[in-house]
Amino acid sequence: MFPRFVATLLLAGTSFLQNVDSRMDQVVQSYVSNKQFMGSVLVARGDQILLSKGYGSANLEWQIPNTPSTKFRLGSVTKQFTAASILLLEERGKLKVEDPVKKYLPDAPAAWDKITIFHVLTHTAGIPNFTSFPDYKSSEPFSTTSEKLVARFRDKPLDFEPGERWSYSNSGYVLLGYLIERVSGQTYEKFVQDNIFTPLGMKDSGYDSNSAVIARRAAGYAPGPNGPVNAGFINMTIPFAAGALYSTTEDLLRWEQSLFGGKLLSPASLEKMITPFKSDYAFGLGVHTNKGRKIVDHNGGIEGFNTELAYYPEDKLTVAVLGNLNSPAPEQIATALASLAHGEAVTLQSERKEITLDPKVLARYVGAYQMPGSPAVMLITLENNQLISQLTNQGPVPIFPMSETKFFPKVVDAELEFSGTDAEGRATQMTLHQNGRDMAAKRLDDSEFKRLTDAAAATAKRVKDQTPYPEGEATVRRMIEELRSGQPDYNRMSANLAAVTRQQLQQLQASITRLGAIQTISFKGVGPAGADIYEVKFENGSLEYRIMLGPDGKAETAGIRPLP
Repeated sequence: MFPRFVATLLLAGTSFLQNVDSRMDQVVQSYVSNKQFMGSVLVARGDQILLSKGYGSANLEWQIPNTPSTKFRLGSVTKQFTAASILLLEERGKLKVEDPVKKYLPDAPAAWDKITIFHVLTHTAGIPNFTSFPDYKSSEPFSTTSEKLVARFRDKPLDFEPGERWSYSNSGYVLLGYLIERVSGQTYEKFVQDNIFTPLGMKDSGYDSNSAVIARRAAGYAPGPNGPVNAGFINMTIPFAAGALYSTTEDLLRWEQSLFGGKLLSPASLEKMITPFKSDYAFGLGVHTNKGRKIVDHNGGIEGFNTELAYYPEDKLTVAVLGNLNSPAPEQIATALASLAHGEAVTLQSERKEITLDPKVLARYVGAYQMPGSPAVMLITLENNQLISQLTNQGPVPIFPMSETKFFPKVVDAELEFSGTDAEGRATQMTLHQNGRDMAAKRLDDSEFKRLTDAAAATAKRVKDQTPYPEGEATVRRMIEELRSGQPDYNRMSANLAAVTRQQLQQLQASITRLGAIQTISFKGVGPAGADIYEVKFENGSLEYRIMLGPDGKAETAGIRPLP
């Protein structure tokens, strides 16, 4: 009897794995069918492969399919390899992460005196992000060196005092790559090859090149109005140690097994690498908890590619999703597949079924809900027996009932769930379920709801009538001239806009100055979320300027992009 019982268990386990594999494939295929994903996917628990498959084309022009051995640019997934390289150098006595950066770069500016390697690893150095500079896009096609990359940001003022707060900075990881080269005497490319890829048997990983012929490398695509188009060009010397590596899903499994299996770093170094400092960020890795499970992960985005690599230490689960079509799908897919691997149900957008509810039930949910850890508010209104959701600075989105308390939008993969009851029978909380995360928002009082709905109604009318703010053009002109002088009036901006402007002031001032005097400002329309859109022509070029004003006349948001 005993052997037969064991066999029954084994057969049941095999059936479960087959069901999970089938459901995982179904989830990925839903993104493929919606033209949101092409790439390769791998899910493994320890050495046991749950799913390993390619989807769509590695090259659309030749109809070459993606496979588990297709090579993809990693984007910012590169950062964990850079961080591990720093720790390898520390183990060899070449540096310490507590050391000031200036110990190895004595000619660094005085503003960097307090910056340590630890600050740079954790995005808390305050070094401005060069990929956010206004002139960044125009520099992408051209070859450079690590020294020249560092020169782009080394003399810029810091965004904040080192260690004061967290702000994601590609500049920091470019600087780390430069330090690796200075300390090791090798190029960054050779160091990661000799010290990580070769020892770990990662034969399908390396530093990407625009000129080398690399077997089984995927072409990168971007979404276009009539389907995918070839992605824009970036010289791979630009992303450097912040985003220039390529790999496969199979090699990334080897990486996770080696990193967490003690084959690369000492236990003490690994602990350093995965201990978060601020904003759930450690060394080249995000570390957070969701539904009681610890997750160590990072995503990546670069021209033509989006990626996600996640590891769940408790059950040694690896999820690698590498896409060669720009979209947020890889992170969404990885979250869904991890949920399935942990025995949770995943409902696809196409599987949500709309039901009919009494308008009295719908009325319970009308209100304003404060999103957690954010100034954003979700407005829920009822119009002609239809609930409408609207997040701060976004357009209205209808939501549809799938149960008495759960609703879903048809334009994005998410669910809104209402709970709790106040004295009037209204919901006291709304929880947004999206990308595997649950964000609980508390109901605000009625006076705040009225203020916000009045503002939303005014915005909706402006969008419908395409009417600019009466003071819109004058505000745009004033803000541009303030940027030119380097003296913005922060009291006439929202707190968030003021903070961003302070961070980018030097770059914005330089860009406006290069453009010369304003010649004309032309109103082009009101965007779906209510922002005025202006075309500003200067002596030496043109900008699109988008601005939203609050009821008090303050600039709530502003965005600038160059026009051809």
